[in-house]
Amino acid sequence: MTVLTGILLGRARPFGLEGRPSGIDKQPVTGAVEVTLTGLQCGDMRDEQGNPKHHGGPEKAVHHYAFEHYSFWRRTLPGFAFDAPGAFGENFTTEGMDEQSVHVGDIYRVGSAVLQVSQARQPCVTLNSRFNQARMARQVQDSGLTGWYYRVLETGTIHTGDRLALLDRPHAGWSLARLLRVLYVDTLDARQLEAMAGLGALAPAWRNLALKRLASGQVEDWAARLTGAQ
Repeated sequence: MTVLTGILLGRARPFGLEGRPSGIDKQPVTGAVEVTLTGLQCGDMRDEQGNPKHHGGPEKAVHHYAFEHYSFWRRTLPGFAFDAPGAFGENFTTEGMDEQSVHVGDIYRVGSAVLQVSQARQPCVTLNSRFNQARMARQVQDSGLTGWYYRVLETGTIHTGDRLALLDRPHAGWSLARLLRVLYVDTLDARQLEAMAGLGALAPAWRNLALKRLASGQVEDWAARLTGAQ
């Protein structure tokens, strides 16, 4: 049984050398947390994102990152402690769920809320500033340890310690690990892209990405997302 070992929220604040707003600095909260269609709120504290164009919204209402991955990052970046959740801007932290075991479209009941896995995370340049590592976003992408997002099917209230109960798995063959492999490794595998585009529970932006690759025979440029290069 997997339970929420932590729920984390953060306000958007100036971040990095350029001082652009970001909500990546999440801190644990206690007590009842309200799950809305666009994110989490605990009392007067609402989880925020600095760039609503690329973060947050109904398809990325809640971010989940497996705490087991922290041991990998301790080995990879020994200068960082990685002893507490929140380093990756996650809202949920658990042990017992990861990109191998979680599938596109998985539906979970958590407290009185119902959430559905909508997509994996696409690492972005904010992670480079977060860790003061120029290639951190690329490292997260290459590792496959990206975390994932939920859309909210039913709003409700959750608490740390609540169980994540799997209600349905509409795309049993599509673990997040498989999805990430299509996205970043087997990038022009037409059969896989066609299957990806047909995943009804996958976020529309990701299904459209698969269709664009099929139509163009090319992979989109990742430079701006990973390094900030224009």
